[in-house]
Amino acid sequence: MLTEDKVIGIYCLIDDLLKCIHHSEDRRRRISDSEVLFTAIISALYFGGHQSHALGYVRQTKLVPHMLDKSRFSRRLHRLEGLLFAMFHQVGHYLKDVSCERDYVIDSFPVAVCDNIRISNCKLLSGEQWRGYTASMRRYFYGIKVQLLTTKSGIPVEFCFVPGCEHDSKALEQIPFNLPPESNVYGDSAYTNYEIEDLMRETELISLHIQRKANSKRKDSQSASFIKLRMRKQIESSISEIKALFLRTIHAVTLKGFLLKIVLFLFAIQLKKIN
Repeated sequence: MLTEDKVIGIYCLIDDLLKCIHHSEDRRRRISDSEVLFTAIISALYFGGHQSHALGYVRQTKLVPHMLDKSRFSRRLHRLEGLLFAMFHQVGHYLKDVSCERDYVIDSFPVAVCDNIRISNCKLLSGEQWRGYTASMRRYFYGIKVQLLTTKSGIPVEFCFVPGCEHDSKALEQIPFNLPPESNVYGDSAYTNYEIEDLMRETELISLHIQRKANSKRKDSQSASFIKLRMRKQIESSISEIKALFLRTIHAVTLKGFLLKIVLFLFAIQLKKIN
């Protein structure tokens, strides 16, 4: 439920994060970067990504009475894209290093830019590399995959975007894995890549615990299989929470704007879980 106390708490958290990364801005601005990012986050968390609804809310409640119009707000938000990434990774750094977290879970989920029947008219993407298949839903989609790394309690700490056709085992090469030594990463059988598993164990001291298929060369014991399955349940719940924030379609004019909205959804869930 949307309450004034909750949104004020989100603003305070964002303002503190900006102070932690020593962010500075022009004092002559009527609307601060904290207020812009705060409005964008509540639009993702409570308004399905509809920024115009969030702008109306902060004006009516007088939380930000002189908020920018939608066009200026959108341009300002796009200029803060790098800052948004920095804040997300700042929270992730705290969870990974300061809190001494050692167990993580990896999974992916698709985000379609349009319905399959409208692919030929799609303006954001073009090319077959964006056409992917979701085995759990038994259907094709046209868009991107979000590779998500969370703590064992389901808080996002890292992510990356890959084309829809890219297999999860190949996507392991794209994920930064900026984790403390002796960390454990759990994933499903789609991430089976023995070469990367061995390389990460030898060079980064990070252990990949991937569920094994029945015909796998490196079979799991019954106890290991049970632990891997249990660890993965939390990230599935987190992905369900993220996708529950989406509307039927994510409205964006450019691919950059489309990806920026997805980052806002990820950051919103991260803040919601630690707030």
